[in-house]
Amino acid sequence: MVKFYESSFNYEYPFPAVSLAYFLRYPNPYAKHVLSTDVIDRHFEPDSQRLYTTRLHLKRSKLPPAVLKLMPKGFLGSRNDTGQSYILEKSIVHAREGWMTTETKNLEWTGILSVIEKQCYKRPSIASAEGDRSGGHINDTKLGTTEVTTSTTFVSRFGQGGLRAGKRKAAVVPPENEATADTAEDDPPKKGFLSSWSTSSLQRTIEIMGMRRTREALLKSKDGMNVVLGRLRSGGLVEVLEGMRRDREAMYGPDGPWKRVWKHGNIIEDDE
Repeated sequence: MVKFYESSFNYEYPFPAVSLAYFLRYPNPYAKHVLSTDVIDRHFEPDSQRLYTTRLHLKRSKLPPAVLKLMPKGFLGSRNDTGQSYILEKSIVHAREGWMTTETKNLEWTGILSVIEKQCYKRPSIASAEGDRSGGHINDTKLGTTEVTTSTTFVSRFGQGGLRAGKRKAAVVPPENEATADTAEDDPPKKGFLSSWSTSSLQRTIEIMGMRRTREALLKSKDGMNVVLGRLRSGGLVEVLEGMRRDREAMYGPDGPWKRVWKHGNIIEDDE
């Protein structure tokens, strides 16, 4: 089963400011669940004038209670409690042409639900007479807009592992069991229509829940970006960095998240 979700909106800031804010968006008051962000790879290609970046975000995360209720007892073991999850992010920026593409996907719970989010940030194709040109300086945050298009894909493969294992087992038949296998072909299949329907229905339910959660996350993501953009407008990079420091202390205290986790032995519950 596969489901899609698309949305589009504008930031009232030029493209250079928005692209910078994207890489400085954590931490912010709307992303209290983000523990850390690490740059895995970053390189610039002179020929194409493109900046490629790969980052890894570590977040506090847990499956929604409604999804947990659908899982068989003991299916997740101890992992059904609040824990950590990794999000892989890849981005390409072309500052001269004024566009940026990003792709994020979860590295945890992929057997239950894979979420792949793709975004395209670009300055308007036609500049207005008032000087709506997003290709200006980063600090020119009072002029220009940036268009953002988001497409999210939800894929649930829950329940398919057993089916694949059954097919592999049926494909390899020992010689001594060949007669038994020939006889079994005449028997009715053990998995009936209701069993297949239950699997697809469960996958569809998980995907719908993921879609609802993604809609809420997109709103918070936009609010968090607007906080960073507002700081950039009011005080430039100095205010952005100072705001990040204040947010980090407000969320984790002066010791930071890791020392606090070490002291208490577990991760703090998310407010969301």
